[in-house]
Amino acid sequence: MDFLRPASWEEALAAKAAHPTAVPIAGGTDVMVEINFGCRRPEYLMDLNRVADLAEWEVGEDTVRLGACVPYTRIMECLRAELPGLALASRTVASPQIRNRGGVGGNLGTASPAGDAHPALLAAGAEVEAVSVRGTRRIPIDAFYTGVKRNALAPDELIRAVHVRKADGPQQFSKVGTRNAMVIAVCAFGLALHPATRTVRTGIGSAAPTPVRAAAAEEFLAAALDEDGLWDSGRAVPPSVAERFAGLCAAACDPIDDVRGTAGYRRHAVGVMARRTLAWTWESYRGTRRTTEGAA
Repeated sequence: MDFLRPASWEEALAAKAAHPTAVPIAGGTDVMVEINFGCRRPEYLMDLNRVADLAEWEVGEDTVRLGACVPYTRIMECLRAELPGLALASRTVASPQIRNRGGVGGNLGTASPAGDAHPALLAAGAEVEAVSVRGTRRIPIDAFYTGVKRNALAPDELIRAVHVRKADGPQQFSKVGTRNAMVIAVCAFGLALHPATRTVRTGIGSAAPTPVRAAAAEEFLAAALDEDGLWDSGRAVPPSVAERFAGLCAAACDPIDDVRGTAGYRRHAVGVMARRTLAWTWESYRGTRRTTEGAA
């Protein structure tokens, strides 16, 4: 195995163009596990830790540009207001040591359906900035996952950043594991309310071959909130609506049985998480409305 250590982004792109099979590594929280257990033996390993701008972020007027190697700890500490769903997901990632090293770029590059960042990125409607010596493109998060641990990157492309719209409403994240910490998700669920467009987005992890959205559930809930005037009134979501939403989220799953849980359990857990996160996000939305109306 040859070790590549570019000192700049331009050097990294040139190295990836020359060696398309090179596996990028920054935090190493996924790649090193596979290497240590003999599951992977890349011909080239490319260390990106000297590429400083990968660990930086920029908060714009409408979006956050998050460098691929920004540690989860920094997301938790500095971007809770702008990216609340991703900040909540970051808190569930492994241990403090891993949160200090790992970043969203690693989750995206590995594309494991169990990656903690995926549901939050799907719910927020992120875009992945992929770059090669040929140029730059943005891949919508919905089109990024192409199969089990496969993504839409070309062989000569690297992930430079993720672009995420700043939250315009409440976001939540929930995860079920075999214990409370240091655990791979049995399943996970992200939910984001977008009052500006009166839309809803979801993200489901570890319950299908790829991270997925529950599109039918999103359309149903957005229509129900609109038809019943709940966006404007802030009244409680009827239990029947919450149950239907949960059922549609569970139906969007295509899980498997494995050592962490059965397919049936995963479907059930996703339904429970969907109902609970809806209750949490809607209560937050109602609280925001009450505060705004009181100030007016």
